[in-house]
Amino acid sequence: MWWRKKPPRRLRIKNRLRNWNSFTALVLFALIACCWIPAAAGFGPPPVVLPTAGPGLSFTSLLPPLIAIVLALMLRQVIVSLFAGVFLGALIIGGWNPLAALFRTADHYLVGALASRDHASIIIFTLLLGGMTGIISRAGGAGGVVKLLGPLARTARSCQLAVWAMGLVIFFDDYANSLLVGSSMRPLSDRLKVSREKLAYIVDSTSAPVASVAVFSTWIGAEVGLIRDAFVAAGHQEDAYIALLKSIPYRFYPLLTLAFGFMVAVSGRDFSSMRLAERRARSGGGLVRPGATPLWDMGSDELSPLENRPQRWVTAVVPVLAVLFTAFAGLYLDGSRSLLREGVTAHSFGAAIGAADSYRVLLWASLVGCLSAALMAVGQRILNLVETMESMMSGVRAMLNALVVLLLAWSLGQVCTELGTADYILSLAGEAIDPRLLPALIFIIAGAVSFATGTSWGTMSILIPLAIPLAIKMSLAAGLSPEVSETVLLGAISSVLAGSVFGDHCSPISDTTILSSMAASSDHIDHVRTQLPYALVVGATALVVGDIPSAFGLPPLVSLIAGIAVLALLLRLVGRRVE
Repeated sequence: MWWRKKPPRRLRIKNRLRNWNSFTALVLFALIACCWIPAAAGFGPPPVVLPTAGPGLSFTSLLPPLIAIVLALMLRQVIVSLFAGVFLGALIIGGWNPLAALFRTADHYLVGALASRDHASIIIFTLLLGGMTGIISRAGGAGGVVKLLGPLARTARSCQLAVWAMGLVIFFDDYANSLLVGSSMRPLSDRLKVSREKLAYIVDSTSAPVASVAVFSTWIGAEVGLIRDAFVAAGHQEDAYIALLKSIPYRFYPLLTLAFGFMVAVSGRDFSSMRLAERRARSGGGLVRPGATPLWDMGSDELSPLENRPQRWVTAVVPVLAVLFTAFAGLYLDGSRSLLREGVTAHSFGAAIGAADSYRVLLWASLVGCLSAALMAVGQRILNLVETMESMMSGVRAMLNALVVLLLAWSLGQVCTELGTADYILSLAGEAIDPRLLPALIFIIAGAVSFATGTSWGTMSILIPLAIPLAIKMSLAAGLSPEVSETVLLGAISSVLAGSVFGDHCSPISDTTILSSMAASSDHIDHVRTQLPYALVVGATALVVGDIPSAFGLPPLVSLIAGIAVLALLLRLVGRRVE
């Protein structure tokens, strides 16, 4: 009745969202039913047993990643959203037969994602690192690190700066960076009431960006190979590795992202949803949002330190150093062996790193780290053998939720490949433009492709063979001077690499974004929501201040300085400190 008191506004909004989620689920069920009934009655095209090619370039190729991203942001249920995207893609490819699509989701896409050697290596690497972290946490190593760094990082600001600096140190691989930095620094950030969303952002902002601009890393081999093949196809005579090094100053997004992460950590200023998360954590409202579901729950009793056992920092530091040493040494030795097979006897350290099989080396490193953690726990008599194995399995079990998300994200990437999502996005861009605007256009396209597919490496593989010949041909057709043509070419190369990182940084279906959420023990969608405004601000600055002016002759160093100044001014005007 009209005289009854209305419920509070917050409760009314919450009820509306709950009803909206129910309505969304009802609509999805109705759509599936509408497709199922005609198929069950024998109407419509027959199912495709094993889809190998998409139905052509059309807007439908955008629907699976678009549905997955929209549902993830609305429902905050990333597993359900990713599964819906994979199922919708299988439905489109399989002739709109829901039963066949359901079966193909399992026996083709999920199995295919798991059967990939690279994916299997990442899964085993992640499980072994989870086991290592479980042993370290149970043996009190994490508590020892907190005691060690406590006098150095006494405030939330200094803690964030320490996380950022540690992210720069582990520059050789983005996966190792995300897992090692997040899991190692989480106990300290929890103690100083830094929100898990903020920890995940700093980790994510130093993983792929620093690996993509490092002079030698696990990215170098793939990047040099793609550029070399594109140069050969276009008839361009230049060393691919030298061209890659020349393009580093033009990679504005990764460089500005690293600078912006430093500014955020040092200033203690935040804006948008990140500021709300930080205010919640500092005021005692919780390190994660009430009702959130962290991808990696390290707060369980199975992983808490045992009582009356010593908590020593060496228990955690030795396994981490073992991982780093094994990774560095393994990359060099494996790369050197690969070059020797090709007849290259004299080579640099960077060339060896680029020629290494990074997935194989990461497996070695994670195995050594897990064994080192077990030896440290048993050797110091902190844990016995049974307790060590139980701790390791607890750490492995804590990873399962995140691995399911990774598996579904890879499956969605395969769906996008078969539907031709990247080719469709690329076809939307015309070629009738000034060649000097090409780097900016390529950055936008690479960001869109990477965001939709959730993979930076896949985006580079698709766009570099197209972008390099396009830049060379358009520069020749426009009659540009050799100096300007080289600037356009370097801008095109750097825009593909930087745009791939930008889209991968924003996308909720990106593997590095998922790993950052997992390592920081953050709710994945909360991490995406809080990181997205920062990534968009840096991306817009990189485009307007970096890609466009540098293509018209402004030195890249000047563009970088101007971009840093713009971001610092914006953070000063919009950002607020959370006491």
